[in-house]
Amino acid sequence: MSSPHALYINGQWVDGTSHITNANPSDLTDVIGDYAQASAAQVEDAIDAARNGHKEWAKTGLEQRYGVLMAIGDELMARKEELGRLLSREEGKPLAEGMGEVARSAQFFHYYAAEVLRQLDERVDSVRPGVEVETRREPVGVVGIISPWNFPMATAVWKIAPALAFGNAVIFKPANLVPASAWALTEIISRQALPAGTFNLLMGSGGSVGEALITSPAINALTFTGSLEVGRRVAAATAGNLVKCQLEMGSKNALIVAEDADLDLAVEAAFNGAYSGTGQKCTASSRLIVHTAVHDVFVDKLSARLAKAKVGPALEEGVQIGPVADARQLESNLNWIERAQAEGAKLAFGGERVECASDGYFMAPTLFVDTTNEMAINREEVFGPIACVIKVADMDEAIATLNDTNFGLTAGIITDSLALATRFKAQAETGCVMVNLPTAGTDYHVPFGGRKDSSFGPREQGRYAREFYTVVKTCYVKA
Repeated sequence: MSSPHALYINGQWVDGTSHITNANPSDLTDVIGDYAQASAAQVEDAIDAARNGHKEWAKTGLEQRYGVLMAIGDELMARKEELGRLLSREEGKPLAEGMGEVARSAQFFHYYAAEVLRQLDERVDSVRPGVEVETRREPVGVVGIISPWNFPMATAVWKIAPALAFGNAVIFKPANLVPASAWALTEIISRQALPAGTFNLLMGSGGSVGEALITSPAINALTFTGSLEVGRRVAAATAGNLVKCQLEMGSKNALIVAEDADLDLAVEAAFNGAYSGTGQKCTASSRLIVHTAVHDVFVDKLSARLAKAKVGPALEEGVQIGPVADARQLESNLNWIERAQAEGAKLAFGGERVECASDGYFMAPTLFVDTTNEMAINREEVFGPIACVIKVADMDEAIATLNDTNFGLTAGIITDSLALATRFKAQAETGCVMVNLPTAGTDYHVPFGGRKDSSFGPREQGRYAREFYTVVKTCYVKA
Protein backbone atom coordinates (compact mmCIF):
# COMPACT_ATOMS: atom_id res chain seq x y z
CA MET A 1 0.00 0.00 0.00
CA SER A 2 1.17 3.48 -0.75
CA SER A 3 1.29 6.35 1.69
CA PRO A 4 -0.64 8.66 1.46
CA HIS A 5 -3.51 6.21 1.40
CA ALA A 6 -4.39 5.51 -2.22
CA LEU A 7 -7.55 5.14 -4.26
CA TYR A 8 -8.64 1.67 -5.34
CA ILE A 9 -9.59 1.38 -9.02
CA ASN A 10 -9.85 -1.75 -11.19
CA GLY A 11 -8.17 -3.95 -8.60
CA GLN A 12 -5.19 -1.62 -8.15
CA TRP A 13 -4.12 0.97 -5.55
CA VAL A 14 -3.49 4.21 -7.43
CA ASP A 15 -2.54 7.72 -6.38
CA GLY A 16 -4.89 10.65 -6.72
CA THR A 17 -4.28 14.11 -8.10
CA SER A 18 -4.04 15.61 -4.59
CA HIS A 19 -4.33 14.64 -0.92
CA ILE A 20 -6.13 15.71 2.23
CA THR A 21 -5.12 15.30 5.87
CA ASN A 22 -7.50 13.54 8.23
CA ALA A 23 -7.36 14.78 11.85
CA ASN A 24 -8.96 13.55 15.08
CA PRO A 25 -11.84 15.85 16.21
CA SER A 26 -11.06 14.86 19.81
CA ASP A 27 -7.45 16.03 19.45
CA LEU A 28 -6.55 18.21 16.49
CA THR A 29 -2.83 17.45 16.95
CA ASP A 30 -3.52 13.78 16.21
CA VAL A 31 -3.20 13.27 12.44
CA ILE A 32 -4.73 9.99 11.30
CA GLY A 33 -3.24 10.12 7.81
CA ASP A 34 -3.20 11.61 4.34
CA TYR A 35 -5.74 10.37 1.82
CA ALA A 36 -5.72 10.60 -1.96
CA GLN A 37 -8.29 12.65 -3.86
CA ALA A 38 -9.65 11.38 -7.16
CA SER A 39 -9.99 13.38 -10.35
CA ALA A 40 -12.97 13.46 -12.70
CA ALA A 41 -10.95 11.34 -15.14
CA GLN A 42 -10.43 8.72 -12.44
CA VAL A 43 -14.18 8.61 -11.87
CA GLU A 44 -14.55 7.64 -15.52
CA ASP A 45 -11.78 5.05 -15.13
CA ALA A 46 -13.61 3.52 -12.18
CA ILE A 47 -16.91 3.42 -14.06
CA ASP A 48 -15.28 1.67 -17.03
CA ALA A 49 -13.62 -0.81 -14.68
CA ALA A 50 -16.90 -1.43 -12.85
CA ARG A 51 -18.77 -2.14 -16.06
CA ASN A 52 -16.22 -4.83 -16.91
CA GLY A 53 -16.04 -6.17 -13.37
CA HIS A 54 -19.81 -6.46 -13.17
CA LYS A 55 -19.93 -8.77 -16.16
CA GLU A 56 -17.67 -11.26 -14.39
CA TRP A 57 -19.08 -10.88 -10.88
CA ALA A 58 -22.69 -11.31 -12.06
CA LYS A 59 -21.71 -14.72 -13.49
CA THR A 60 -19.88 -15.81 -10.33
CA GLY A 61 -21.36 -18.81 -8.54
CA LEU A 62 -23.54 -18.24 -5.50
CA GLU A 63 -21.24 -20.08 -3.11
CA GLN A 64 -18.27 -17.96 -4.16
CA ARG A 65 -20.28 -14.78 -3.62
CA TYR A 66 -21.43 -16.11 -0.27
CA GLY A 67 -17.85 -16.89 0.72
CA VAL A 68 -16.59 -13.43 -0.19
CA LEU A 69 -19.23 -11.63 1.87
CA MET A 70 -18.79 -13.99 4.82
CA ALA A 71 -15.02 -13.47 4.78
CA ILE A 72 -15.42 -9.68 4.86
CA GLY A 73 -17.88 -9.93 7.74
CA ASP A 74 -15.64 -12.34 9.64
CA GLU A 75 -12.63 -10.03 9.40
CA LEU A 76 -14.63 -6.99 10.45
CA MET A 77 -15.91 -8.83 13.52
CA ALA A 78 -12.46 -10.15 14.40
CA ARG A 79 -10.98 -6.65 14.15
CA LYS A 80 -13.88 -4.70 15.68
CA GLU A 81 -11.78 -3.28 18.53
CA GLU A 82 -8.94 -2.12 16.25
CA LEU A 83 -11.24 -0.72 13.58
CA GLY A 84 -13.64 0.66 16.18
CA ARG A 85 -10.78 2.71 17.66
CA LEU A 86 -9.93 4.02 14.19
CA LEU A 87 -13.56 4.92 13.53
CA SER A 88 -13.97 6.69 16.87
CA ARG A 89 -10.69 8.48 16.36
CA GLU A 90 -11.73 9.99 13.05
CA GLU A 91 -15.48 10.53 13.61
CA GLY A 92 -15.57 11.31 17.33
CA LYS A 93 -18.16 8.87 18.67
CA PRO A 94 -17.24 7.11 21.94
CA LEU A 95 -15.26 3.90 21.58
CA ALA A 96 -18.15 1.61 22.53
CA GLU A 97 -20.23 3.14 19.73
CA GLY A 98 -17.32 2.88 17.29
CA MET A 99 -16.82 -0.80 18.06
CA GLY A 100 -20.56 -1.35 17.85
CA GLU A 101 -20.64 0.22 14.39
CA VAL A 102 -17.92 -2.10 13.12
CA ALA A 103 -19.72 -5.11 14.59
CA ARG A 104 -22.97 -4.00 12.94
CA SER A 105 -21.09 -3.68 9.63
CA ALA A 106 -19.96 -7.28 10.00
CA GLN A 107 -23.56 -8.32 10.62
CA PHE A 108 -24.65 -6.65 7.39
CA PHE A 109 -22.11 -8.67 5.41
CA HIS A 110 -23.13 -11.88 7.16
CA TYR A 111 -26.82 -11.19 6.55
CA TYR A 112 -26.36 -10.48 2.85
CA ALA A 113 -24.03 -13.45 2.46
CA ALA A 114 -26.97 -15.59 3.54
CA GLU A 115 -29.26 -13.59 1.25
CA VAL A 116 -27.09 -14.69 -1.69
CA LEU A 117 -28.29 -18.24 -1.10
CA ARG A 118 -31.92 -17.14 -0.59
CA GLN A 119 -32.30 -15.63 -4.06
CA LEU A 120 -35.38 -17.50 -5.25
CA ASP A 121 -37.20 -16.69 -8.46
CA GLU A 122 -40.94 -17.23 -8.91
CA ARG A 123 -42.89 -19.39 -11.31
CA VAL A 124 -46.59 -18.83 -11.99
CA ASP A 125 -49.12 -20.24 -14.40
CA SER A 126 -50.01 -18.11 -17.38
CA VAL A 127 -53.57 -17.15 -18.23
CA ARG A 128 -52.82 -18.83 -21.56
CA PRO A 129 -52.90 -22.64 -21.80
CA GLY A 130 -49.51 -24.29 -22.16
CA VAL A 131 -47.53 -21.20 -21.20
CA GLU A 132 -45.40 -20.86 -18.09
CA VAL A 133 -44.31 -17.54 -16.59
CA GLU A 134 -41.14 -17.04 -14.57
CA THR A 135 -39.95 -13.86 -12.88
CA ARG A 136 -36.21 -13.50 -12.41
CA ARG A 137 -34.18 -10.94 -10.48
CA GLU A 138 -30.91 -9.84 -12.06
CA PRO A 139 -28.22 -7.35 -10.97
CA VAL A 140 -28.97 -3.74 -11.80
CA GLY A 141 -25.34 -3.26 -12.93
CA VAL A 142 -22.92 -0.55 -11.77
CA VAL A 143 -23.96 1.05 -8.48
CA GLY A 144 -22.62 4.38 -7.25
CA ILE A 145 -22.57 4.67 -3.45
CA ILE A 146 -22.21 8.01 -1.66
CA SER A 147 -22.12 7.66 2.12
CA PRO A 148 -22.20 10.23 4.97
CA TRP A 149 -19.67 11.05 7.67
CA ASN A 150 -21.76 10.28 10.77
CA PHE A 151 -21.66 6.49 10.24
CA PRO A 152 -18.44 6.12 8.25
CA MET A 153 -18.67 2.35 8.00
CA ALA A 154 -22.19 1.09 8.77
CA THR A 155 -24.11 3.27 6.31
CA ALA A 156 -21.61 2.49 3.57
CA VAL A 157 -21.78 -1.23 4.31
CA TRP A 158 -25.57 -1.48 4.33
CA LYS A 159 -25.29 -0.31 0.71
CA ILE A 160 -22.13 -2.17 -0.34
CA ALA A 161 -23.11 -5.58 1.07
CA PRO A 162 -26.44 -5.94 -0.79
CA ALA A 163 -24.95 -4.45 -3.96
CA LEU A 164 -22.29 -7.18 -4.02
CA ALA A 165 -24.67 -9.89 -2.83
CA PHE A 166 -26.97 -9.38 -5.80
CA GLY A 167 -24.11 -9.39 -8.33
CA ASN A 168 -23.47 -5.70 -8.91
CA ALA A 169 -20.23 -3.73 -9.22
CA VAL A 170 -19.62 -0.86 -6.79
CA ILE A 171 -18.10 2.61 -6.97
CA PHE A 172 -17.82 3.84 -3.39
CA LYS A 173 -17.38 7.53 -2.56
CA PRO A 174 -17.18 8.09 1.20
CA ALA A 175 -17.58 11.45 2.90
CA ASN A 176 -14.30 13.34 2.69
CA LEU A 177 -14.43 14.04 6.42
CA VAL A 178 -13.98 10.35 7.32
CA PRO A 179 -11.79 8.58 4.72
CA ALA A 180 -9.89 6.33 7.16
CA SER A 181 -12.74 3.92 7.90
CA ALA A 182 -13.62 3.70 4.20
CA TRP A 183 -10.01 2.97 3.30
CA ALA A 184 -9.71 0.27 5.99
CA LEU A 185 -12.89 -1.38 4.72
CA THR A 186 -11.62 -1.24 1.14
CA GLU A 187 -8.31 -2.83 2.16
CA ILE A 188 -10.27 -5.81 3.53
CA ILE A 189 -12.45 -6.05 0.41
CA SER A 190 -9.40 -5.75 -1.88
CA ARG A 191 -8.04 -9.08 -0.56
CA GLN A 192 -11.16 -11.03 -1.52
CA ALA A 193 -11.75 -13.06 -4.67
CA LEU A 194 -13.51 -10.31 -6.59
CA PRO A 195 -12.95 -9.71 -10.32
CA ALA A 196 -10.96 -6.53 -10.98
CA GLY A 197 -13.27 -3.53 -11.15
CA THR A 198 -16.05 -5.08 -9.05
CA PHE A 199 -15.27 -2.76 -6.15
CA ASN A 200 -13.71 0.72 -6.45
CA LEU A 201 -12.90 3.38 -3.85
CA LEU A 202 -12.95 7.03 -4.95
CA MET A 203 -12.12 9.48 -2.17
CA GLY A 204 -12.72 13.14 -2.94
CA SER A 205 -15.04 16.08 -2.49
CA GLY A 206 -18.72 16.05 -3.30
CA GLY A 207 -18.27 19.00 -5.64
CA SER A 208 -15.84 17.12 -7.88
CA VAL A 209 -15.94 13.34 -7.40
CA GLY A 210 -19.54 13.25 -6.19
CA GLU A 211 -20.72 15.51 -8.99
CA ALA A 212 -18.95 13.43 -11.64
CA LEU A 213 -20.55 10.29 -10.26
CA ILE A 214 -24.12 11.52 -9.94
CA THR A 215 -24.12 13.11 -13.41
CA SER A 216 -22.70 10.08 -15.21
CA PRO A 217 -25.06 8.32 -17.63
CA ALA A 218 -22.77 5.27 -17.54
CA ILE A 219 -23.84 4.01 -14.11
CA ASN A 220 -27.06 2.08 -13.56
CA ALA A 221 -28.03 3.10 -10.03
CA LEU A 222 -26.98 5.54 -7.35
CA THR A 223 -27.67 5.41 -3.61
CA PHE A 224 -27.02 8.46 -1.44
CA THR A 225 -27.29 9.29 2.25
CA GLY A 226 -26.83 12.91 3.27
CA SER A 227 -28.58 16.25 3.45
CA LEU A 228 -31.90 17.13 1.82
CA GLU A 229 -30.28 19.90 -0.21
CA VAL A 230 -27.73 17.57 -1.77
CA GLY A 231 -30.32 14.81 -2.11
CA ARG A 232 -32.46 17.04 -4.30
CA ARG A 233 -29.41 17.70 -6.47
CA VAL A 234 -28.73 13.96 -6.75
CA ALA A 235 -32.35 13.25 -7.70
CA ALA A 236 -32.33 15.89 -10.41
CA ALA A 237 -29.01 14.77 -11.85
CA THR A 238 -29.82 11.06 -11.94
CA ALA A 239 -33.32 11.65 -13.31
CA GLY A 240 -31.84 13.47 -16.29
CA ASN A 241 -29.92 10.31 -17.20
CA LEU A 242 -32.71 7.90 -16.16
CA VAL A 243 -30.40 6.39 -13.54
CA LYS A 244 -32.13 4.50 -10.74
CA CYS A 245 -31.92 6.54 -7.53
CA GLN A 246 -32.28 5.90 -3.80
CA LEU A 247 -32.02 8.72 -1.23
CA GLU A 248 -31.91 8.90 2.57
CA MET A 249 -31.88 12.56 3.64
CA GLY A 250 -32.89 14.78 6.53
CA SER A 251 -35.05 14.26 9.58
CA LYS A 252 -36.68 16.01 12.52
CA ASN A 253 -37.65 13.04 14.66
CA ALA A 254 -39.85 13.29 17.73
CA LEU A 255 -40.27 11.30 20.92
CA ILE A 256 -43.66 11.58 22.61
CA VAL A 257 -43.71 11.27 26.41
CA ALA A 258 -47.30 10.39 27.30
CA GLU A 259 -49.10 11.24 30.52
CA ASP A 260 -48.76 7.65 31.76
CA ALA A 261 -45.10 7.25 30.77
CA ASP A 262 -42.49 5.64 32.98
CA LEU A 263 -40.38 8.78 33.32
CA ASP A 264 -37.12 6.98 34.09
CA LEU A 265 -37.58 4.99 30.89
CA ALA A 266 -38.53 8.19 29.05
CA VAL A 267 -35.38 10.00 30.22
CA GLU A 268 -33.11 7.16 29.09
CA ALA A 269 -34.91 6.94 25.74
CA ALA A 270 -34.56 10.70 25.27
CA PHE A 271 -30.91 10.69 26.30
CA ASN A 272 -29.97 7.79 24.02
CA GLY A 273 -32.09 9.07 21.17
CA ALA A 274 -31.08 12.73 21.29
CA TYR A 275 -27.50 12.69 22.56
CA SER A 276 -25.80 9.40 21.67
CA GLY A 277 -23.39 9.83 18.79
CA THR A 278 -23.28 13.50 19.86
CA GLY A 279 -26.74 13.85 18.34
CA GLN A 280 -25.22 13.37 14.89
CA LYS A 281 -27.71 10.75 13.72
CA CYS A 282 -30.49 10.96 11.18
CA THR A 283 -32.61 9.04 13.70
CA ALA A 284 -31.92 11.40 16.63
CA SER A 285 -34.97 12.61 18.59
CA SER A 286 -34.35 16.35 18.55
CA ARG A 287 -38.02 17.09 19.38
CA LEU A 288 -39.32 15.88 22.74
CA ILE A 289 -43.11 16.18 22.79
CA VAL A 290 -44.13 15.96 26.45
CA HIS A 291 -47.58 15.87 28.07
CA THR A 292 -48.14 18.84 30.35
CA ALA A 293 -48.93 16.61 33.34
CA VAL A 294 -45.40 15.14 33.38
CA HIS A 295 -43.52 17.99 31.71
CA ASP A 296 -41.81 19.55 34.73
CA VAL A 297 -40.71 16.29 36.29
CA PHE A 298 -39.44 14.98 32.95
CA VAL A 299 -37.40 18.15 32.32
CA ASP A 300 -35.88 17.99 35.80
CA LYS A 301 -34.97 14.34 35.42
CA LEU A 302 -33.50 14.78 31.95
CA SER A 303 -31.49 17.83 33.06
CA ALA A 304 -30.09 15.78 35.95
CA ARG A 305 -29.19 12.98 33.50
CA LEU A 306 -27.37 15.46 31.25
CA ALA A 307 -25.44 16.82 34.21
CA LYS A 308 -24.02 13.33 34.83
CA ALA A 309 -23.03 12.73 31.20
CA LYS A 310 -19.29 12.81 30.60
CA VAL A 311 -18.18 14.92 27.61
CA GLY A 312 -14.68 14.34 26.30
CA PRO A 313 -12.33 12.63 23.83
CA ALA A 314 -13.87 9.64 22.10
CA LEU A 315 -11.29 7.13 23.33
CA GLU A 316 -11.29 8.29 26.95
CA GLU A 317 -12.73 5.92 29.54
CA GLY A 318 -16.32 6.66 30.54
CA VAL A 319 -17.01 9.29 27.86
CA GLN A 320 -20.64 9.26 26.74
CA ILE A 321 -20.62 12.31 24.45
CA GLY A 322 -17.64 12.87 22.19
CA PRO A 323 -16.79 15.87 19.99
CA VAL A 324 -18.86 17.06 17.07
CA ALA A 325 -17.43 16.29 13.65
CA ASP A 326 -15.49 19.46 12.82
CA ALA A 327 -15.19 23.20 13.35
CA ARG A 328 -17.98 23.98 10.90
CA GLN A 329 -20.42 21.69 12.69
CA LEU A 330 -19.51 23.17 16.07
CA GLU A 331 -20.03 26.69 14.80
CA SER A 332 -23.38 25.71 13.28
CA ASN A 333 -24.55 24.16 16.55
CA LEU A 334 -23.58 27.20 18.61
CA ASN A 335 -25.32 29.46 16.10
CA TRP A 336 -28.49 27.37 16.44
CA ILE A 337 -28.36 27.81 20.22
CA GLU A 338 -28.24 31.59 19.82
CA ARG A 339 -30.99 31.53 17.21
CA ALA A 340 -33.29 29.41 19.37
CA GLN A 341 -32.91 31.77 22.31
CA ALA A 342 -33.61 34.73 20.05
CA GLU A 343 -36.87 33.02 19.03
CA GLY A 344 -37.91 32.63 22.67
CA ALA A 345 -36.69 29.15 23.59
CA LYS A 346 -35.46 28.84 27.18
CA LEU A 347 -32.13 27.15 27.81
CA ALA A 348 -32.62 24.47 30.48
CA PHE A 349 -29.19 22.87 30.24
CA GLY A 350 -25.89 23.22 28.36
CA GLY A 351 -25.56 25.53 25.40
CA GLU A 352 -21.83 26.14 25.55
CA ARG A 353 -18.54 24.86 24.22
CA VAL A 354 -16.66 22.55 26.59
CA GLU A 355 -12.92 22.75 27.16
CA CYS A 356 -11.06 19.45 27.62
CA ALA A 357 -7.40 18.52 28.09
CA SER A 358 -7.06 18.02 24.33
CA ASP A 359 -7.93 20.56 21.65
CA GLY A 360 -11.17 19.29 20.11
CA TYR A 361 -14.68 20.23 19.07
CA PHE A 362 -16.52 19.60 22.33
CA MET A 363 -19.84 21.05 23.43
CA ALA A 364 -22.24 20.41 26.28
CA PRO A 365 -25.43 18.44 25.64
CA THR A 366 -28.11 21.09 25.29
CA LEU A 367 -31.78 21.09 26.27
CA PHE A 368 -34.35 23.77 25.46
CA VAL A 369 -37.80 24.19 27.00
CA ASP A 370 -40.69 26.55 26.23
CA THR A 371 -40.30 25.82 22.53
CA THR A 372 -42.99 25.62 19.88
CA ASN A 373 -43.14 23.50 16.78
CA GLU A 374 -43.07 26.66 14.66
CA MET A 375 -39.56 27.66 15.81
CA ALA A 376 -36.83 27.15 13.23
CA ILE A 377 -34.88 24.85 15.55
CA ASN A 378 -37.89 22.50 15.51
CA ARG A 379 -38.31 22.70 11.75
CA GLU A 380 -34.76 22.19 10.44
CA GLU A 381 -32.25 19.42 11.02
CA VAL A 382 -29.55 20.60 13.43
CA PHE A 383 -27.32 17.50 13.70
CA GLY A 384 -25.86 18.11 17.14
CA PRO A 385 -26.43 17.24 20.82
CA ILE A 386 -29.44 19.56 21.07
CA ALA A 387 -33.04 18.65 21.95
CA CYS A 388 -36.12 20.81 22.38
CA VAL A 389 -39.10 20.10 24.64
CA ILE A 390 -42.54 20.92 23.25
CA LYS A 391 -45.34 20.85 25.85
CA VAL A 392 -48.72 19.43 24.70
CA ALA A 393 -52.10 19.06 26.40
CA ASP A 394 -53.23 15.69 25.02
CA MET A 395 -52.57 12.92 22.53
CA ASP A 396 -54.38 14.74 19.71
CA GLU A 397 -51.97 17.66 20.02
CA ALA A 398 -49.00 15.30 20.40
CA ILE A 399 -49.77 13.41 17.17
CA ALA A 400 -50.50 16.65 15.28
CA THR A 401 -47.20 18.13 16.45
CA LEU A 402 -45.32 14.95 15.60
CA ASN A 403 -46.60 15.00 12.02
CA ASP A 404 -46.28 18.76 11.50
CA THR A 405 -42.92 18.54 9.75
CA ASN A 406 -41.54 18.14 6.24
CA PHE A 407 -39.65 15.05 7.39
CA GLY A 408 -40.76 11.57 8.37
CA LEU A 409 -37.96 9.16 9.28
CA THR A 410 -38.48 7.88 12.84
CA ALA A 411 -40.79 8.61 15.76
CA GLY A 412 -41.22 7.20 19.25
CA ILE A 413 -43.61 7.12 22.17
CA ILE A 414 -43.15 6.25 25.84
CA THR A 415 -46.42 4.93 27.27
CA ASP A 416 -47.89 2.09 29.31
CA SER A 417 -51.12 2.22 27.29
CA LEU A 418 -51.66 -0.33 24.54
CA ALA A 419 -54.38 1.91 23.13
CA LEU A 420 -52.07 4.92 22.87
CA ALA A 421 -49.27 2.82 21.39
CA THR A 422 -51.63 1.35 18.79
CA ARG A 423 -52.95 4.77 17.83
CA PHE A 424 -49.41 6.16 17.59
CA LYS A 425 -48.23 3.34 15.33
CA ALA A 426 -51.18 3.92 13.02
CA GLN A 427 -51.05 7.72 12.87
CA ALA A 428 -47.33 8.59 12.94
CA GLU A 429 -46.33 9.72 9.45
CA THR A 430 -42.85 8.19 9.56
CA GLY A 431 -41.06 5.21 8.08
CA CYS A 432 -40.06 3.74 11.46
CA VAL A 433 -41.90 3.91 14.79
CA MET A 434 -40.63 2.91 18.23
CA VAL A 435 -42.69 2.16 21.33
CA ASN A 436 -40.84 2.48 24.66
CA LEU A 437 -37.52 2.66 22.80
CA PRO A 438 -35.22 5.47 21.62
CA THR A 439 -35.83 6.75 18.10
CA ALA A 440 -32.18 5.99 17.31
CA GLY A 441 -31.43 2.30 16.91
CA THR A 442 -32.62 0.00 14.13
CA ASP A 443 -32.10 -3.67 13.20
CA TYR A 444 -30.18 -4.79 10.13
CA HIS A 445 -32.58 -7.46 8.81
CA VAL A 446 -35.69 -5.29 8.35
CA PRO A 447 -36.44 -2.32 6.05
CA PHE A 448 -35.22 1.15 6.92
CA GLY A 449 -36.35 4.46 5.45
CA GLY A 450 -38.72 7.36 5.84
CA ARG A 451 -41.46 9.43 4.25
CA LYS A 452 -41.86 12.99 2.98
CA ASP A 453 -38.45 14.72 2.60
CA SER A 454 -36.59 12.03 4.55
CA SER A 455 -36.41 9.36 1.86
CA PHE A 456 -36.90 8.75 -1.83
CA GLY A 457 -36.92 5.47 -3.68
CA PRO A 458 -36.96 1.87 -2.42
CA ARG A 459 -36.28 1.04 1.24
CA GLU A 460 -32.82 0.04 2.44
CA GLN A 461 -31.80 -3.04 4.45
CA GLY A 462 -33.33 -6.47 4.86
CA ARG A 463 -34.89 -8.29 1.93
CA TYR A 464 -36.33 -4.98 0.73
CA ALA A 465 -32.86 -4.04 -0.53
CA ARG A 466 -33.36 -6.27 -3.56
CA GLU A 467 -35.93 -3.77 -4.89
CA PHE A 468 -33.10 -1.31 -5.51
CA TYR A 469 -30.15 -3.58 -6.31
CA THR A 470 -31.94 -5.85 -8.78
CA VAL A 471 -34.13 -5.56 -11.86
CA VAL A 472 -37.03 -7.87 -12.62
CA LYS A 473 -37.22 -9.92 -15.82
CA THR A 474 -40.46 -11.72 -16.76
CA CYS A 475 -39.94 -14.85 -18.87
CA TYR A 476 -42.73 -16.53 -20.88
CA VAL A 477 -42.19 -20.11 -22.05
CA LYS A 478 -44.40 -22.31 -24.22
CA ALA A 479 -43.05 -25.84 -24.00
